[in-house]
Amino acid sequence: MVKNFFLKSDKSPKNIQIKKDIITHFITTGNDTISELAKGLELSVPTVTKFIAELTDQGLIAEFGKINTPGGRHPIVYGLKPSSAYFVGVDMSRHHLNIALMDFTGNIVDNQMGISYTYESTPESFDVLCGHIQNFIDRTGELKQKIFNINLNISGRVNPESGYSYSSFYFSEHPISEILTKKLNYNVGIDNDTRAMAYGEYMKGAVEGEQNVIFVNVSWGLGIGIIIDGKPYYGKSGFSGEFGHFPIFENEIICHCGKKGCLETEASGLAIHRNILERVANGESTILTEMVKDINKLTLTDIIKATNQEDPLCIEIVEEVGYKLGKYIAGLINIFNPELVVIGGQVAETEGFIMLPIRSSVRKYSLNLVNKDTKIVSSKLKNKTGIIGACMIARGRLFSE
Repeated sequence: MVKNFFLKSDKSPKNIQIKKDIITHFITTGNDTISELAKGLELSVPTVTKFIAELTDQGLIAEFGKINTPGGRHPIVYGLKPSSAYFVGVDMSRHHLNIALMDFTGNIVDNQMGISYTYESTPESFDVLCGHIQNFIDRTGELKQKIFNINLNISGRVNPESGYSYSSFYFSEHPISEILTKKLNYNVGIDNDTRAMAYGEYMKGAVEGEQNVIFVNVSWGLGIGIIIDGKPYYGKSGFSGEFGHFPIFENEIICHCGKKGCLETEASGLAIHRNILERVANGESTILTEMVKDINKLTLTDIIKATNQEDPLCIEIVEEVGYKLGKYIAGLINIFNPELVVIGGQVAETEGFIMLPIRSSVRKYSLNLVNKDTKIVSSKLKNKTGIIGACMIARGRLFSE
């Protein structure tokens, strides 16, 4: 089942690159005519016509009618054929999995949200993960013959190029992407979860033409995805975006990275969860004690739900975290001068309860002239940001083969 997308019928690297450029044009620009495609790619009309015919014969491109123009021949519009290729995106979090199937044009055609899964960095947990992915593939039926790539989102230090995850499932000398490829018999890649979310939001979400974007993922942990000039920024080894591990606070709280005082220890879902448990233990009241039978089994999902039901204790703690977080987002704005900052992740599902203190803190701590250049918005894709980004990355890997 592992296969190369650009079919065996063409061995020329130059021809393959032109085909990649044509498909990339359709992905970024949408359906278009041959003449406009030739202008955009700086190729001759006969050259583009030849390759469009080949891609059509290969079943990758299709006609989508004609444009009505005054006089002369009406040009034919071409675009990607949705059913020619499919991609699977897997978004893994602490307590569940989201998995989706995307067609060639970027539309989600099937998904499973909130699959029960407890993450542990063990071979047993890894096998369970593979089982869930295989079950999803099997349910796609005949479409699985057209799945070209799979991408798994993993939190922490991930090197997409080498295929190694250094924060999760790092128990083999072989890269995890290679192990997954052999187990599932499909091309499988990995990427950092927050970077995938940033890319999903850029391609299908809140981004409306902005080219320089920071996506802040406030979930159990804290990270950022960076888009510069329309492209995800990886850094040398794919480790960019570790915002949550800024050494900020003089506290004795040990972060999961092993160090003390990280931003994540006081500005994340983990911090919200810890503070609520501490304050409930000290006798403060909250509807969570009615919602959850065993408070020690409290989840971040429970807290988000209680916050949106206007529980005073939850609101207070979420707002405190939002204000702390906004101070350091202001620092990012001062450094990067982005057009857009998108706040996403599970904690962002509290909407105004987290967004208002973030905006207030950013106004206070960022430079006025820089701040005026930046809009701050909440995620448009919500809990599907990760799987959409994972699918988009899986599709994008076609062009790096």
